[in-house]
Amino acid sequence: MPRRRVPKKTTPDGKIVLEPQPDDSPNDPLNWPLWRRNMALVAIGLICTLGGGLTPVISAGFEDIAEAFHVPVPKVALTTGFFMMGLGLGGVVASPTAVLFGKRFVFLVGATLMIATSIWCAISPSFGSLVAARIFEGMATSPVEVLPSAAITELFFLHQRAFRLGLYTLLLLTGKNLAPLLGAVINEKSGWRTVFWVVTAYATACLVLLFLFMGETYWDRRPRQIEVAKDMQRRSRTVSDLNVIEESTSNLAPSRNGGFHGVVEAYDQPGWVTNESKTHVEEVETTILSTWTNINDPIPIENQDYTERLRSHPRRTFIQTLSPFTGRINQDSWLKVALRPFILFSYPAILWSSLVYSLSIGWLIVLSEAVGQIYENKETYHFTSLETGMVFLSPFIGAVLGSALAGKISDTIVQILSKRNDGVYEPEFRLAMIPAVALATSAGLYGFGWSVEVRDNPIVPTIFFGIISFGCALGSTTAITYCVDSYRQYAGEALVTLNFSKNIFHGLVFSLFFPQWLQRSGSKKVFIALGTIQMVCMAASIPMYIYGKRARFWTSQRSVMARF
Repeated sequence: MPRRRVPKKTTPDGKIVLEPQPDDSPNDPLNWPLWRRNMALVAIGLICTLGGGLTPVISAGFEDIAEAFHVPVPKVALTTGFFMMGLGLGGVVASPTAVLFGKRFVFLVGATLMIATSIWCAISPSFGSLVAARIFEGMATSPVEVLPSAAITELFFLHQRAFRLGLYTLLLLTGKNLAPLLGAVINEKSGWRTVFWVVTAYATACLVLLFLFMGETYWDRRPRQIEVAKDMQRRSRTVSDLNVIEESTSNLAPSRNGGFHGVVEAYDQPGWVTNESKTHVEEVETTILSTWTNINDPIPIENQDYTERLRSHPRRTFIQTLSPFTGRINQDSWLKVALRPFILFSYPAILWSSLVYSLSIGWLIVLSEAVGQIYENKETYHFTSLETGMVFLSPFIGAVLGSALAGKISDTIVQILSKRNDGVYEPEFRLAMIPAVALATSAGLYGFGWSVEVRDNPIVPTIFFGIISFGCALGSTTAITYCVDSYRQYAGEALVTLNFSKNIFHGLVFSLFFPQWLQRSGSKKVFIALGTIQMVCMAASIPMYIYGKRARFWTSQRSVMARF
C-alpha cells in the first residue's frame, strides 16, 4: 500500500518550504510567536557576550591584582588559565545535562552560578580564593560555549538561521575583544573588584531575560528524519563503500541525534555517486521505511515521552513556560552521553579540527595574558591599564574582518574545487583556507614579538595583534566548518570536543608557563617560537587533505559512536 505523502508546510506567502517541518502542536518551539523566539535569541546573545568576555576581562588589571595580593604579575595569569580549565570541565558536565534535562534548565543554573561566582571574585580575600572563584566561574560560564548554537538551530527555520547565527557570532566576538577594554576603563576608575560587581549586575539582567523568554527548545523530530536516504540523494551525497551501508542496516537502532546509529553515520559522509550506490540506497531506504508502516507514527521509545506529552497538551500559558525544570526529556545514560565528545578524539577529522581550533583561539588568550605584561612594563611602553585596554580594539577589528571574510572566501574556494571535482563537494575542500591561516597567524606572531623586542612605536605590535586575530578568525571558522561538514550528526558533541581541547590543552597548559617564559626569554624568542609552532601544526593539514576522505570512511566502518 503506497504511503500517503503529507503536503509540506510553507511560509505564509508559500514561497519557502519550511525546514525542518514544524509539528501541528502549538507547543513546538518552531510554532512560538516570532517575537518570543527573537527575545530568546536576545537573551542568549547577551549572556554569550558576557561569557565570551569573562576570560580576558581583567587582563588589563593584572598589575593591580598582583599588587593587591603581593604576587608576581606572571602568576596572575593563572586566573585566566584556571578559568579556562573550568570552562573545559564545565562543558563536559553542561552538555550531557542539557541533553537529558533540557537547555533552559542548564542556562538558568549557569547564569545563577555566574552571579554567585562573580560575587565571590569581587570579595576574594586572597589570591588563592580568587583563583578558586575563577575556576567555578568558568564552570558556570560553560553552558554559554556549548549550548547556544544548538538552541538557535532549534528555535528557527533554516531560512531564518543565517542572520541570527551571524548576530550571535558578532555578540560573542564583541564580548571576547571589547570586555578587556571595558574592564580596563572600570579598573582605571574604580579598581578590579568593581569589574566583577559590574559582571554580577550584567549576569543578573541576563538571568531575568533567560527566565522570562528562554523556553525549553528541545523537540523530537525523528519521525521526519527517517527519510535520510532521500535527503542524501537530493544533496548528491553518499558513500562509495557499499559494505559500510550493508553492515549499517543490519542493526537499526534509533540514536538520540535523530536517526539511526550506523546508517546516518555512513550516509552523512560526503563522496561520489555511482549507479550501483544509487540502487543500493533505494534498497536501504526500503529497509528503513518498512520498519514503520506510517512515518508519522511516533517511534516507540521512551525518549519521546517529553515531546508526546507536549503534543497532546493544549497551548501552554506564559506562566507554565516559566517553569525552570521540565523534567527528564531523554532516557539515555548521563555517563554515556558525557563520554561521547571524548570518543570523537578517535575521529581524525575532529582531532585535526580540535588542533586548529585550539591554536586559533588559544593564541588570542595567550596574548591577552601577555598584553598587560608587555604594554604596562616600564621598560617597554609603560601604558596605563586604560591604554592597555584600548589595545584590544585591534583584535576586535581583525576578528570582525576575519569572520566576515572567512565564510565568503571559503565558500568561493569550495565552489571552484567542487566544479573541478565533477560538481561533488568534499569537506576537505575547506582545508584550502589553511595556507592563509598559517601565513596570517604566524606572520602576526613573528611581527608582534619582534616589534616589541626592538621597541617599535606601540601602534606596530598593536597592528600585528589585529593580524593575529584576523588569522585566528579564519582558522577557527575553517576548523568548525570542516568538523561539522564531515560529521553533521555529531555537531553538538564535536563542539564540546573542540572547546575542551581549546580550554584545557591550550588555555590552561600555556597559562602555567607562558608568562614566566615571556619574562625570562623576551618577546622576540617567545613569539617566534609560537609562530613556528603554528606553521608546523598547520602542516598537518597536508595529509588531512590527502587522506581525509579515507579517514571518514574508516570511521564509518568502525561506527564507534554507535556504541554510545
